[in-house]
Amino acid sequence: MAKGSGGPRIRKSLADIHVDIQSNGLKRSLGPVQLVLLGIGCIVGAGIYVMTGAAAANYAGPAVLLSFVLAGLACGFTGLCYAELASTLPVSGSSYSYTYASLGEVAAWTIGWLLMLEYGLAGSALAAGLSGYLSSLLSDFGVIIPEALRTPWITSTVGTGGLEFSSGNGINLVAAVCVALVALVLVRGVSESARVNAIIVVIKISVLILFVGVGAFYVVPDNWFPFIPESQGGFTYGEAGIFRGASILFFAYLGFETISTAALEARNPQRDMPIGIIGALIVCTILYMAVGLVLTGLVPYQQLGVPDPIALAVDQIGMPAFTLVIKLGAVLGLMSVLLVNTYGHTRICFAMSQDGLLPRLFSSVHTEWMTPHLGTVFVAIITAIAAATLPITILGDLVSLGTACAFSIVAITVMWLRTNEPDLERPFRVPLGGIWIKGVWIGTVPVLALVFCLTMVGPVVIDIGLKAAEGQPLPAIVLGIYFALGFLLYRQYGWHNSRLRKIAREAEQAPAGS
Repeated sequence: MAKGSGGPRIRKSLADIHVDIQSNGLKRSLGPVQLVLLGIGCIVGAGIYVMTGAAAANYAGPAVLLSFVLAGLACGFTGLCYAELASTLPVSGSSYSYTYASLGEVAAWTIGWLLMLEYGLAGSALAAGLSGYLSSLLSDFGVIIPEALRTPWITSTVGTGGLEFSSGNGINLVAAVCVALVALVLVRGVSESARVNAIIVVIKISVLILFVGVGAFYVVPDNWFPFIPESQGGFTYGEAGIFRGASILFFAYLGFETISTAALEARNPQRDMPIGIIGALIVCTILYMAVGLVLTGLVPYQQLGVPDPIALAVDQIGMPAFTLVIKLGAVLGLMSVLLVNTYGHTRICFAMSQDGLLPRLFSSVHTEWMTPHLGTVFVAIITAIAAATLPITILGDLVSLGTACAFSIVAITVMWLRTNEPDLERPFRVPLGGIWIKGVWIGTVPVLALVFCLTMVGPVVIDIGLKAAEGQPLPAIVLGIYFALGFLLYRQYGWHNSRLRKIAREAEQAPAGS
């Protein structure tokens, strides 16, 4: 527990963490190929199935291919930082736990709150995309879901000044139902099956490869020109639109950090972790670029701003059987990702609740099902409300914003630990070294991660500010309310109920020598 001008800075003991690590007894059995496959399975999800269309239609046009490269670079440098932290502090809770053990409780709360934003709104975006693909699939069988039941209350359209938001008469009930079904499964308990997961991964990848392979014969090359559409002001097309598109497609790489959590089970983490992280990102970036190329070749990019852009594209081909296969694969893949995303969200809440930073309901476990049932239901309700009311453009922006901020803290944590705990055992160290400036270690890779994360988050923040100034304040309002709630919740609940703060207070009040 470190001291500061504002009183004790609460952080978890690294010694206690390493005791827990030694007692885990994990088997080092994963090689580079398994790590690459693990990463691909975790990365491919809603980003490519859903957000590619929005990035192309609203910001980058066919140059969405370059946006994928920028987003991939940001994730690559950040992934290496995750790998070092995972090998140094291989504990549950991912970056939340890393930060609690290094920068302390306030920083841990901040990153936990950002992770909740990331996972919660990612779940909402997944549900919105799933709603679009499921509705499209059912329509092929003659089952038409009324538009009012699959359209969010707030809708977005591209106007002369960029995206404009308006309220309508719909509510995306289909998306809310999808979240409820996933929550029901998680409440009752779900046992992970390696075989089932492998099958789902194969389905997700096969659908995209099949889409590229068949769709390539039906593209209209004229749709790719101009490759970089002329700027219409702000972040609408032009070079600025490429960076704005990258900030949205940050979403497409969610899940890559899962590879870093396998550091303690890698046979040779110094060699295998960078291969797993960079290999998975390279494979996914190439696949994403191929999908983006075919997608913008099949459909004029201006028409792709829908929750189910690949379904829209395959409808252009005119092959009913092929269309059904693609849509069914997309539905199964998105449902599995929604399940895993919601699971991860509830477990972060569980870890924060056990530390006393969130109410006890999030760590309350059902006596029969042995799952955090109340926390799962609460998370599902919030996720379903966002999915039913907010357009996918806002959801994607806020997810990317939360992700970039959390990634930035991870990069800072690596440099903080190198500075303050230089003798810690690190099975994996970020490459390219670093320099010492006035007693502070400045690493090349962490700095590059920070630069690219700021590159991702900058256009989002600027665009939100510009929209607010132009009379479109909804994204700023949502973001402001979320951060205000976070501050109040920590100040009124977490500060007083923190498990470590209680221990510190008891130690201060104990008689000397007791």
